[in-house]
Amino acid sequence: HFSSKPSPKPTTTISATINPQQQQLYQPFKPPPSPLPSQFRSLDAPSRFSILSNRLGLWFEYAPLIPSLYQEGFSPPSIEESTGISGVEQNRLVVAAKVRDSLLQSNIDPEILSSFDTGGAELLYEIRLLSGAQRAAAVRYIVENRLDAKGAQELARAMKDFPRRRGDKFWESFDYSFPGDCLSFMYYRQSKEHINNSEKKTAALQLAFDVAQSGSAKSAVMKELEGDREGGQAAVGDMGDGVRVPVVRMKRGEVGEASSVIVLPVCRAEEKEREVLEAPWECRSEGVFDVVVAEKGWERWVVLPEWEAVVGLVTGAVVVVAFGDARALPWKANRWYKEEPILVLADRRRKEVLADDGFYLVSVDSEDGGGGLLKVERGLALKEMGVEECLGTVVLVVRPPREESDDQLADDDWE
Repeated sequence: HFSSKPSPKPTTTISATINPQQQQLYQPFKPPPSPLPSQFRSLDAPSRFSILSNRLGLWFEYAPLIPSLYQEGFSPPSIEESTGISGVEQNRLVVAAKVRDSLLQSNIDPEILSSFDTGGAELLYEIRLLSGAQRAAAVRYIVENRLDAKGAQELARAMKDFPRRRGDKFWESFDYSFPGDCLSFMYYRQSKEHINNSEKKTAALQLAFDVAQSGSAKSAVMKELEGDREGGQAAVGDMGDGVRVPVVRMKRGEVGEASSVIVLPVCRAEEKEREVLEAPWECRSEGVFDVVVAEKGWERWVVLPEWEAVVGLVTGAVVVVAFGDARALPWKANRWYKEEPILVLADRRRKEVLADDGFYLVSVDSEDGGGGLLKVERGLALKEMGVEECLGTVVLVVRPPREESDDQLADDDWE
């Protein structure tokens, strides 16, 4: 007999085990640890306002109370109204406290850090953009040299800017690990804005020498200082015989760092003499915002630092001519003979060709008869051609910003 009873199916075992990697349990939100020092954590908002109002404790002790009030919905104006601490000062205290915390973590000498216990917020705030190692070096320099807030700001700016100046003349002579060398290099660069043998240039170089820390930096600055005092070869192209046409290389960000600037109309060399004659003469600043007002509309303008070469000039009389190629100017040597654009500043009031070694903006006839091509010529060459009047006397030549090494002009680089 055969059984009609079906065969039992194989049993399947179902595991109740959950893979720990797939397990997702409810985890309640855990707020970040309180930034408040332990002695303030139990205080309510009115108590914290009271501490801030009365400045109870050292500045870096009560500074964390400010962001804790922000977290509870209080705005900077409301905190200022209750405590008398302005919004600017609130930000300064909070940022300076964070800088101080980073210095604590860098194991800086406690004695140095204690120098900032009273009134040190404004000093530490100025070095906020530096790295941890830079901050440690900066605070030592600030304490040792008793810098004020403005001095700390200049130091931080110099330390931040120094690596970007690689390739500048004498850059390798300054040691990046010394804050004083960074500051010295900044003053050395600023000396380039002034005419050789001038009091301002000598003062800037002397300051650069005084703050330099490494021997190589002091040697480099002294070499420049002695050359300036002796009226030797300069980096801006002295022409000799009392005629100077400075040639400067713009630095990136230089306009933004300048204490004063000038705004000048720009003409393109290919537009010939027509633009030089038509460019606006009257250009002045008006009102509390120094709004620049010209006598007529003009398409192209340039903003330059108010270098000493243009101080005292009637800016309305100065016109800028943009040459697409620096080789259009009468350089004698090919030491830096490069295809780069260049700006030539000419004083349109000084049209008479006087000095043999002076340089003048002139218009010459083109081969195709178009006439009026703009060119810079030496006074002697113009006199030999019988030219007695020009479009303007050249007062400054500006080269564009560039990161790599820069060969400066010497006296004999002009034709």
